[in-house]
Amino acid sequence: MNNGSILLVDDEQAILQMLETVLRKEGFVHIDKATTAEAAITSCEQHHYDLILLDVTLPNMSGLEACPFIRRITEAPILFLSARATDFDKLSGFAVGGDDYVTKPFNPLEIVARIKSLLRRSRKHAVPARKPAGTVHDFGRFQVNETAAKLRVQGVPVGCPLLVFQLLLFFCKNPNRVFTKSELYERVWGDQSISDDNTVMVHIHRIRERIETDPSQPEFLVNVRGLGYKLVWKEDAHER
Repeated sequence: MNNGSILLVDDEQAILQMLETVLRKEGFVHIDKATTAEAAITSCEQHHYDLILLDVTLPNMSGLEACPFIRRITEAPILFLSARATDFDKLSGFAVGGDDYVTKPFNPLEIVARIKSLLRRSRKHAVPARKPAGTVHDFGRFQVNETAAKLRVQGVPVGCPLLVFQLLLFFCKNPNRVFTKSELYERVWGDQSISDDNTVMVHIHRIRERIETDPSQPEFLVNVRGLGYKLVWKEDAHER
């Protein structure tokens, strides 16, 4: 049995029913459904969800418009569904707080696989009960608490969606090492076959928005032209 609690949001009842049927066959029992963004936001206020599957095209308020409101309530992974397949649409989904993006028409088994993958990563970084503070990666301006899955910038807690945190944590564990976008996707997202350069670039930008004084002139998460990205350890900052 899969114990994750899932909210399905789509204005097409046939899609909701199909997804619910497939997920229940895979052992998911805690499934709620909503047909509007407003109803989804209300559900998130009233219930805890481990994952939200959110259609982009909804009546009155789109999924992209609703995502920032949902993000104020929960850091649960958000998987966007959309008939729009352009790079701009995908980037827009990541920019507002989404963690993954699947275009319609889709294979239901792919949806299930992505949901399970997001839930595994989310549980891996959940705050353990009754454990010490754990490993803290200290870069001076910011600190990443690995065990508590928390980011602090200049002493202030900063919210960090799941995959943004996982990517930042990966860099923290491998300071001063250069990684290509495909390597980052494989190591953090875990699936080389669906590697997406735009996904990595958006998440790099979202990290910089949180940790850099000026994201357009990064001091920590820097680009090594022609090679990839690295996170500069504070002692080596003068060598960039």
